[in-house]
Amino acid sequence: MKSAEGMFNESVVHVTAQGAQIQTRGGRIVVFDASLNEDDDSDPELASYPVKKVDTINVFGGVNFTTPFIKTANESGISLNYFSINGKYRGSYRPEKNTIAEVRRAQYALSTEAELAIAKAMIAGKIRNQRTLLSRKGVTGTDLLKDLGIRVENATTKDDLRGVEGEAAERYFDRLDETLVDGWTFEKRTKRPPGDHINSLLSLTYVFMKNEVLSALRQYNLDPFLGVLHADRHGRPSLALDLQEEFRPIFCDALVTRLVNRGTLTHDDFNKDNRLSDDAFKTYLSKFDEFMQEEFTHPHFEYTVSRRKAVRQQAILLRKAITGELDEYHALTFNR
Repeated sequence: MKSAEGMFNESVVHVTAQGAQIQTRGGRIVVFDASLNEDDDSDPELASYPVKKVDTINVFGGVNFTTPFIKTANESGISLNYFSINGKYRGSYRPEKNTIAEVRRAQYALSTEAELAIAKAMIAGKIRNQRTLLSRKGVTGTDLLKDLGIRVENATTKDDLRGVEGEAAERYFDRLDETLVDGWTFEKRTKRPPGDHINSLLSLTYVFMKNEVLSALRQYNLDPFLGVLHADRHGRPSLALDLQEEFRPIFCDALVTRLVNRGTLTHDDFNKDNRLSDDAFKTYLSKFDEFMQEEFTHPHFEYTVSRRKAVRQQAILLRKAITGELDEYHALTFNR
């Protein structure tokens, strides 16, 4: 397997080889170089993975699937996510297998009060993790964020909660520049298009984390388009965006600051539109997967878990809160 053409980590496959075709053979997912002809001496097989171990495949640019593979993906519950060659999300294929009526009925029947309680836990967790990331980087004087975390508990409507979350995000991003080494600056959060290299990396990482969350929600049979805080909008996975909030600072922003502070990515790795060059994007993709595989001691369960598994654990906790198996939702938070 060539690392630039396919990566397999904890049930997630990334395929970046342009012109590749994904097939099935003997219970395995096989990635072929479809550009080779019969007279070519090169091995057309780029990589292969056991079907039973895969639940998500991310493809970038010109990668194709055979019809028999789509049938296998549907039967095996494998989700397919489509991206442009430089990582812009294009859409997804969702297998029909991932539905459980009881879970969906409980989700659709949630009261406004129950939705608000779950959303408050998520946003309180996000603000706690914002303070933790800043603290880890040596940034002091974050008492205002602490106060905003307390205000979350007093929010009585979703609009109140959105207001607190927005103010916390503004205060947090005001201090993010202090987490960066010399040569890198961050003034404010900009999205479409990203105004600088840090914003570009933040946006890219948020997309990838959103798809980690999407995969987890679908694995545990929750509807990712019915949120508890983000407003419903056609084509927007509101619940995935909700659950993603607690991971943004402590996973996403932590990865971005690591990549630039350690010199893994430099300003020379970006094109004029502030997006990563093709080679740099492959480096980013590899580092993202390494980061998601890294293990830590879970702050609540006190056993070792990877970041990817931690995301999926939160989807389980969310489902239990929705179905009433838990009295409340517990966000993933780090106090130090």
